[in-house]
Amino acid sequence: MKGRTGTTAALLLLALLAMAGCRKTPEDALPPVGQAAVAAQQTACEGRGGQFRGNGAGILTCFTTPRDAGKACRKSDDCSTACLARSMTCAPIAPLTGCQEIMTNLGTRITQCID
Repeated sequence: MKGRTGTTAALLLLALLAMAGCRKTPEDALPPVGQAAVAAQQTACEGRGGQFRGNGAGILTCFTTPRDAGKACRKSDDCSTACLARSMTCAPIAPLTGCQEIMTNLGTRITQCID
């Protein structure tokens, strides 16, 4: 009987080691979906200083204030986002949604529409 107890203990230890190797790590976890995904996106957005809200087309979006918001500009290259044609200033929010008159890289005025 003594040999059987040793064999049983060894098999139990081997089974425990095998199960420990099956534990999921955070890298193995599936990404969140549904409300959990929305909550994770909102937390990440707010962590970057953004506002998580609808974009007017029913899509939740992370809106941030660019570092150069309100700075004078003449063309889009002067801004990290867009140069607004009416005010000739860099956009106060990113991303811009809806239709906006902006300046191109060449300094010409166009209408850009983004949902």
